[in-house]
Amino acid sequence: MANSPQAKKRARQAERRTEVNKARKSRIRTFLRKVEEGIASGDKEVAAAALRAAQPELMRGVTKGIFHKNTASRKVSRLAARVKAM
Repeated sequence: MANSPQAKKRARQAERRTEVNKARKSRIRTFLRKVEEGIASGDKEVAAAALRAAQPELMRGVTKGIFHKNTASRKVSRLAARVKAM
């Protein structure tokens, strides 16, 4: 457990950041799920629209430090390839 005032403050900050990051990660997963559902339904227009909405969310996750840049790029690339193959 944190003993010094600074360590206690850092622990409080970490808790807040964790909550914010959880919310952001959940939001991004929701966007990705919509793309997956569009692909599963077989409707290319819906899947493509969902992908266009998901791309900026994923990249925003990169700027916020939730995902690594290459991870987000890989996810976008794979989803785009699956949508294109429909």
